[in-house]
Amino acid sequence: MTKITSAEVAARAGVSQSAVSRVFTKGASASPKTVEKVRRAAEELGYRPNSLARAMVSGKSRIIGLVVAYLENQFYPVALELLSNALQSRGYHLLVFTASNSAASIEDVIADLMDYQVDGIIAASVSLSSDLADRAHQAGIPIVLFNRGQNGEGLSNVTSANIEGAKKATEFLVEGGHNRIAHIAGWQGSSTGRDRRTGFEQAMQTAGLTPFAIVDGMYKRPVAMQSTHQLCAGPNRPDAIFVGNDHMAFGVIDALRQLGQTPGQDISVIGYDDVPLAAWDAYDLTTIRQPVNRMVDATVDILLDQLGSKNAKPRTLEIEGELIIRRSARIPKGQTS
Repeated sequence: MTKITSAEVAARAGVSQSAVSRVFTKGASASPKTVEKVRRAAEELGYRPNSLARAMVSGKSRIIGLVVAYLENQFYPVALELLSNALQSRGYHLLVFTASNSAASIEDVIADLMDYQVDGIIAASVSLSSDLADRAHQAGIPIVLFNRGQNGEGLSNVTSANIEGAKKATEFLVEGGHNRIAHIAGWQGSSTGRDRRTGFEQAMQTAGLTPFAIVDGMYKRPVAMQSTHQLCAGPNRPDAIFVGNDHMAFGVIDALRQLGQTPGQDISVIGYDDVPLAAWDAYDLTTIRQPVNRMVDATVDILLDQLGSKNAKPRTLEIEGELIIRRSARIPKGQTS
């Protein structure tokens, strides 16, 4: 079957080939009459524009690469959908790659994305070496880190205000009368894990309390469950647990129930993210809401600014999230959910 060309569409519609190109280029100018003639001719001939060929001519693929370490954390599928929608509304498409948090894996994925000639890269839940960032910069490919902070590499990054969010969660537990508060932290190789732990420690110090325990949960549900069993193994157990994200907090709640404990009554649990599952009756999780819509909008704006100007400077943005009160943690007197 012979592939229909734009020249054939132009001939059928009685317009120039450049007019056909404008009709099928988002944001380009064409009169309503021309659009109608070209689209009717394309439909009659069965024509579809060749985006790859157009990219080779223009030097712009209109594709943004997304690197993500894992998708089992429910926060990232939500963010991925929002990023895809936001980019599509601006005439771009998302190409998703997964990578482990090892330097070799991330380097391979970034190299693949550069081979695909993506216009820009969003790195979610991964960190980049300075060498890798420099190579992307030299290739003219801007990178924005999403939900990860990284200093000193000339990279833009967008996160929630993780230290402040962790303080809010810890202060809520203290106000609820808890004094044996444990923290199952996120992976300490990540800025989010470190910052949330810092916020927890600062709030505990301000309250004059010593943490019952701090455990690196690695952002993995099985590790969080095992850690919960260990924390509650003896007669001296925590009366509250602040967990580094909701994905782990669900595992903590499941582990507590296995131990015959009632979350919110026997032991309070607070998470971080406010993924959709947190509001389900099965968990009813008190948590810090990551402002994902605002984080996505900021990430896309920064990336497209950098695509539009070589002189755009790297930006670091922290967006504050709110505490969402449900029933997995004791509510202090005088407060309502």
